[in-house]
Amino acid sequence: MARQSFISLIAVLQSHQQIRELPNWLDKLYAELSVQFSDFEFVLVNDGCDVQQLDEVIKPLPEDLRKHVFLLNLSSTVSRDNALLAGLDRANGDYSVIFEFDFSNKPELVTELWERSQEGVDIVYLRSTTREQSLLQRMLYRVFYFILRRYSQLRIDPWAHHSRIISRRALNSMLRLRENSHFIKANYALVGYKTDYIEVPEPLHSDPTASLGEQFRSALVVVTSFTTFLRSLLLWIFLSSVLVASVAVFNAIKVKLTNIDIFGDRVESLSGWAFLVVLMSVFFAITCLNLYVMSIYLSNIYNEIKNRPLYIIESVKRY
Repeated sequence: MARQSFISLIAVLQSHQQIRELPNWLDKLYAELSVQFSDFEFVLVNDGCDVQQLDEVIKPLPEDLRKHVFLLNLSSTVSRDNALLAGLDRANGDYSVIFEFDFSNKPELVTELWERSQEGVDIVYLRSTTREQSLLQRMLYRVFYFILRRYSQLRIDPWAHHSRIISRRALNSMLRLRENSHFIKANYALVGYKTDYIEVPEPLHSDPTASLGEQFRSALVVVTSFTTFLRSLLLWIFLSSVLVASVAVFNAIKVKLTNIDIFGDRVESLSGWAFLVVLMSVFFAITCLNLYVMSIYLSNIYNEIKNRPLYIIESVKRY
């Protein structure tokens, strides 16, 4: 007997490979959902792909499947997280399921996610144990998640896939959080509803449209938006600079009185210029670092004040 729930399936299309995989993704999910659930819809977010190519792979599909498909065409390319947000905004189901193409051959995972959600859990995600990324990307993610755990109250699983099921009440609460951080996993954590996971062997992948530099800049935005890391860093820089200045002053007085520095070396107290240059250089570097950190915070505030939309939908198409 079909489960009496309306399910919204959401996917983001960002590459030609995903367009090629789309018919298989739709066919297998349709076969699963048509048996397991009373009603469902597919919300496809076109983030930079050719609409004509999408039509060519969707129109040959059976009509019973096509009538469940909604295509949201974004007017310009955005990050994967903001594209997912566009799909979640459009979702009408009792439960919304973000389902990545990595799991095309495992449509039964949708039913497993729903079954787990019936145990009093509002958000259930798929959890991996490996990352299929470059060494630099893995190092960036390791540092990034360490800072999140250490300097914020957010409890974000570093091994979580984007694929997950979200109850209607949790989604309604999450959609009220319009963050410009391009990090949708933080929004899941902010709503605070009960969360669980299902472990899968498929590895994690980075956003295919984001370079390492873009990932680093996004990580900086998230760190400044959700953690106290840079504030704590500035405090330690200030304390370190006070310590360096104190040692430098003590050394100057000691050399003046004894002609012997703190390392026990005999020196002349007449020059002094090297000491001043080093001291000025240290404080100049600290000042520049402080200004850079403050510029990040001001940039975040400026972006929030502008309140620009995270995405713009050019058209909505039904098949």
